[in-house]
Amino acid sequence: MTNLKGKVALVTGATRGIGKGIAIGLGEAGATVYITGRTLNSDKSSEFGVRSSEFGDVISDNLSGSLLETEKAVNEAGGNCIAVQVDHSDDEQVRLLFERINKEQNGQLDILVNNVFSGVQAISNASGKPFWKHDPSLWDTINNVGLRSHYVASIFAARLMSERQQGLIFTISSWGGLSYIFGAAYGVGKAACDRLAADMAVELKADNITSISLWPGIVGTEQMLKFFPQINERDDSKSENANFGDYYNWETPLFTGRVIAALAAEKNTIKSTGKVQIIAELAKRYKIVDEKDNRPVSLRSLRFILANAIPALKQYAFLIPDIYIPWFILQLTMVKSPKI
Repeated sequence: MTNLKGKVALVTGATRGIGKGIAIGLGEAGATVYITGRTLNSDKSSEFGVRSSEFGDVISDNLSGSLLETEKAVNEAGGNCIAVQVDHSDDEQVRLLFERINKEQNGQLDILVNNVFSGVQAISNASGKPFWKHDPSLWDTINNVGLRSHYVASIFAARLMSERQQGLIFTISSWGGLSYIFGAAYGVGKAACDRLAADMAVELKADNITSISLWPGIVGTEQMLKFFPQINERDDSKSENANFGDYYNWETPLFTGRVIAALAAEKNTIKSTGKVQIIAELAKRYKIVDEKDNRPVSLRSLRFILANAIPALKQYAFLIPDIYIPWFILQLTMVKSPKI
């Protein structure tokens, strides 16, 4: 079991989904975990900052999940969780969050996980039409509480971490930064997350602060389980989503959390600063398993690519070597065929 006792972490956007899984993974390792989100408990009256738009930027989306539910799960896993209701579209609320961590932890913040993202419903609502047929506000709905929030949180985290000359900043990104997935606004935003992590690494290295971009695979979050059926119902061809809709090789949110905990326990993380790291590949390195002892493979693994190209092979996928396609070949392939 990874040991993060005595470490202080912050996971943004942890009411459910990947954020909740990350918080639980850090809790399993014994960390003190601050979590943020806009929903304090399952009572909708506890939500604030409600906004609505053409693209579904609405907090009350009928999906389960709250800060208090995540807090309970983290504590039961062995951590010490502190839930803080924060709307990450409000910079002042974010500033006050870090001020609180500074006071309560005597300036200690070891790990920041930039995860908050409010654009999933917007992506679903906008599916099937090219970017120019939507209002420009689609960009903001996808990239404000997301890319911009990561930049803002990293500013305040770096100010604390630099005082102690150590720290880790993880930015949750996506394969959408490499290939077309879910539309132009999404892909550009994820590519920008990767570049943000890389450029922050350059400026943070002198203070011994590591900045890494992380790519989970296909994660079965509450939003994604709702999202794929909606897309397929509206998409006559279904060609871009059929490869993912059978849940083959999907990861759980906890998988990402366990990998982050293992990486955070490394003694010399600065050697990886500025890089994109793939969750499934790190899990293989650290011998980490997902729930029910599954170990999903990387989306650039020959096992995944062949099984998705020839669906009949999925039941025999364990016989296919788990070797990685080189990046330069993968980039050429994915540019030509975004369905992979």
